[in-house]
Amino acid sequence: MKVLENSFVRPSLKIPKWLIYSIVIVAFLGFLDATYLTVKEYSGENLNCVIFDGCNEVANSEYRLILGLPVALYGVIYYFGILFIGLLYLDDPSRKFPNIFKLLSVKFLPIYTLIGFVMTLRFVYLQLFVIKAICSYCMMSAVTSTLLFFFGMTLLKNKFYKESI
Repeated sequence: MKVLENSFVRPSLKIPKWLIYSIVIVAFLGFLDATYLTVKEYSGENLNCVIFDGCNEVANSEYRLILGLPVALYGVIYYFGILFIGLLYLDDPSRKFPNIFKLLSVKFLPIYTLIGFVMTLRFVYLQLFVIKAICSYCMMSAVTSTLLFFFGMTLLKNKFYKESI
């Protein structure tokens, strides 16, 4: 009798905490980096280059804006969005969103991280082959975006994710 009772109970599958914590930490670091770049863009101040000397060349290039807004501001929005979704999931993994807010669900993270990774590839290409200067803050963003993409792809392999679609 016990076997039959248990066969109808579906186990609660959750995303591993290490994965969500990793997403939150890396998104927070990316948010800080992009916020610094955005503040410097709007204040007109030069960047304090740490590793590479080309920070200001990249930050002042014609590629620093998309649709009239700084690329770094898009980064702030991107990283904040991922951070927000990760924190919502940590707060309540079984959170159900109204239809209008379905895009805040953790199951959309792989899509968001893919978009961020594709943009990262474009920006790294521009730095290396077009502008021919490297910005250490931009490369930090590239690293965080790549890590988030890796975590997003790891999320795709998770049982919770597969069953929630």
